[in-house]
Amino acid sequence: MSEPHVTVVGAGLAGAEAAYQLLKRGVRVTLYEMKPHKRTPAHKGDGFAELVCSNSLRSDRLENAVGLLKEEMRTLGSLVMQAADATRVPAGGALAVDREGFSAYITEALRAFPNLTVVSGELTSLPEGPAIVATGPLTSDALCEAIERRFGRSLHFYDAAAPIVTYESLEHDRIFAASRYDRGSDYLNCPMTREEYFAFHRALVEAETAPLHAFETPRVFEGCMPVEVMAKRGELTLAYGPLKPVGLTYNGARPFAVVQLRRDNSDGTLYNIVGFQTNLKFSEQKRVFGMIPGLAHAEYARYGVMHRNTFLESPKILNYDFSLKDDPLFCFAGQMTGVEGYIESAASGLCAAIGLYEKCSGRPTVDFTSETAIGALGHYVAEYNGGDFQPMNITFGIMDPLKERVRSKQERGQKLSERALERVRMRKTERDL
Repeated sequence: MSEPHVTVVGAGLAGAEAAYQLLKRGVRVTLYEMKPHKRTPAHKGDGFAELVCSNSLRSDRLENAVGLLKEEMRTLGSLVMQAADATRVPAGGALAVDREGFSAYITEALRAFPNLTVVSGELTSLPEGPAIVATGPLTSDALCEAIERRFGRSLHFYDAAAPIVTYESLEHDRIFAASRYDRGSDYLNCPMTREEYFAFHRALVEAETAPLHAFETPRVFEGCMPVEVMAKRGELTLAYGPLKPVGLTYNGARPFAVVQLRRDNSDGTLYNIVGFQTNLKFSEQKRVFGMIPGLAHAEYARYGVMHRNTFLESPKILNYDFSLKDDPLFCFAGQMTGVEGYIESAASGLCAAIGLYEKCSGRPTVDFTSETAIGALGHYVAEYNGGDFQPMNITFGIMDPLKERVRSKQERGQKLSERALERVRMRKTERDL
């Protein structure tokens, strides 16, 4: 192409990352974003790359697969990682961000490019290629119908967001600051006695949930299980899950259970209730979560919500670079492809944009291979051969194993990360990425 011009649909994490990768390579980009003219129930702000659920981007440690993925993206010049590093808030070994600052950073960075045209409003049909559709798991009904007409049935599952409470409304004499295993004091912790835990559990499983209106019977993704659904799996499920007290002590002893609060903005005025994704009615959230020590008088800046996430039967239609099998200049990216998580979504947008740019430049697509985290995600969504394709977070399990056997989990993670980063740097050098 003498004058490359690509259409990007959706300014979430995947679309924003894809647009940035193309823009900085001199490509003219038309970015379609339906906000602020139309919103989904989960969206609140007007900026690009809005974080609608947690403000945590999960572990930042290289012995963890998502930590590796972040470092690969930093190596490849990711805008999402630049924004995350610039707006991070304390969260122990995790990378959490000020959600408003994060969105503002990305919005300002993209709008600064003279080769970007932003079109506000809903796109109701698929564009002509070259294009990247990254409308996310909350794709509008009209565009969903257009996608289904083109590819047949799409799949869906239900996702949930946790509540956010104000710092000043907490009962601080019932809360202590600490991260697990003495890794700082980034979290606020609400310790529960055995009696408090079981009373809370009973109230939670009996609480009234919000109706899902016209949605179908939900199939919930395990990674974002509503806390009330998890509680119904057994009395101690929460105590061994998000409320586990391991690595924490209070007044010289380990509590029976602990609810953790994570800072949600850089000013420290808002805190997210960790692991408390929920579909309870708002009044029930205030009543039941008020039984947690320290939250009796909590004020909610945002109640938890539940919404439908839509994704494609990607193994049937996508290549490892997220392009269509029958149209290599048309890509999908983000959670609608079957990658799960903020970072995974952004990584797919990065990969799709690089691949599309290479094709527009007359070169073959870069294959990072399944030795890398970013490559493994693409190969998973394109090559999964089971009977029940489901969204996948990055794990070392979908990457190519080491040739030698390493017994230590931590050492194995470190070696996989070293190999992956060497591969990414090599590809970057080879192709000037």
